[in-house]
Amino acid sequence: MPVFDFNNSADQKQDPVCTYSVFRTNGSEPSPEHPILILDSREKGLKHHCQGVFTNPVKRTAFEAEGENGVVSADILQIDARFVSLLKWLGENHINVRLSGADTEAGYSVYKIREIAFGGGHKLSAEDGFLQFMIERLLASDAPSEEAEDEEAEENGDSMKLTSIQSITDFMNCAGRTLPDNIRLWARRNLAVAKSHEVSAEERRHAQRALSIMMNIQWKSNYFESIDVDEARKILDEELYGMEKVKQRIIETIIQINRTHTLPAYGLLLIGPAGTGKSQIAYAVARILKLPWTTLDMSSINDPEQLTGSSRIYANAKPGIIMEAFSAAGESSLVFIINELDKAASGKGNGNPADVLLTLLDNLGFTDNYMECMIPTTGVYPIATANDRDQISAPLMSRFAVIEIPDYTPEEKKIIFTRYSLPKVMKRIGMRQEECVLTEEALDAVVDLYSGTSGIRDLEQAAEHLAAHALYMIEADHVDSVTYDGDMVREILP
Repeated sequence: MPVFDFNNSADQKQDPVCTYSVFRTNGSEPSPEHPILILDSREKGLKHHCQGVFTNPVKRTAFEAEGENGVVSADILQIDARFVSLLKWLGENHINVRLSGADTEAGYSVYKIREIAFGGGHKLSAEDGFLQFMIERLLASDAPSEEAEDEEAEENGDSMKLTSIQSITDFMNCAGRTLPDNIRLWARRNLAVAKSHEVSAEERRHAQRALSIMMNIQWKSNYFESIDVDEARKILDEELYGMEKVKQRIIETIIQINRTHTLPAYGLLLIGPAGTGKSQIAYAVARILKLPWTTLDMSSINDPEQLTGSSRIYANAKPGIIMEAFSAAGESSLVFIINELDKAASGKGNGNPADVLLTLLDNLGFTDNYMECMIPTTGVYPIATANDRDQISAPLMSRFAVIEIPDYTPEEKKIIFTRYSLPKVMKRIGMRQEECVLTEEALDAVVDLYSGTSGIRDLEQAAEHLAAHALYMIEADHVDSVTYDGDMVREILP
């Protein structure tokens, strides 16, 4: 068990004594029953609110508080494993704090820590709320492993961004060990560059920007919580009519996640005609997984550098779209919805942008040219859409579980138009159900007019056209409702 050494011991010759033990919890709401730390209260000198500093008189880990009869030194008996490094940082920097706690059988249970200014006034740490930021992040994180019991667990409640060199330095000191090893070492190197006066101001600026992006991402483990299968099925039924085989394949994926508690090795590739709801399926899966999601529209990406970022040798260098997606999500677990994978164009002689996705899809890590670091991608779940599988390279196809999305039958289109498309349009423009009515012959006419087109987008436009026409008739001719037959439909719709 490590012993705090704040370099202010009264007796440097005495051997250090570890007074505390570490307990592990993932609780996010501290209380006297679930404290951050426990102090020895046998001297009965600690009040509900006590002010002081963390220190180590005679090489003992303690908290020195202002008591009624002078300074009271209370040994630390137990510490939440997530807060060990934070308390060490508070002691090393001699930061005055106010503890809120209560006497329990175990000792004085501390459930709140606030920094105070000299004289008792309230003050947020380091001018940017660093102390409260760290406490909130650590309370939302999981306890560190047994092997790293003296190191602080990273936690990401991203209400505040780490932007200044000081806040990034403090974060590395308090929670750096909870980062993936390669990112922690990368951060140390870039922090040295950002602080160095032996490099150009441009290099320092790029290093600080890259650090800010990387440190504000919560790097989670690949453990995935179980998903409610019934709720997943409900979401799919809400978003999609029919397509039972597609829904079955998605539910199979959910059950696999529940068994392994990890995301599948392969993402989903939804291939089908335009307008069949591929993107809608992708968004439904992201809802089911309860993960943040981002969209990559491959039809608008014509240069691989848009995905991989540009080198820091350029003054206007910046990260790529993929890295920016991690930054926007604030965490390493997210769904990448890759639209129109088959329309990725070869660009500017630099290769096909779609092929850049290969490393992202392998879950082995993705390298951004600006960050200059291998980004862990074990928490990434890709869902791609495409119209033509022949336009997708074989290596890219092999990294997906392919789901064929069939076109709707005429009967399915009729039901979708009646139950979903027309009611949705009428609700949006404030019409009652009885104000726009279609006979069976009219429904057949609508479906027949668009029998040569795939998907239901044309049906949705037809619903919009008919509802708007009915509303015009009601307002202009002062009729109560409009009933369409087949001839009227064929006359109105193009």
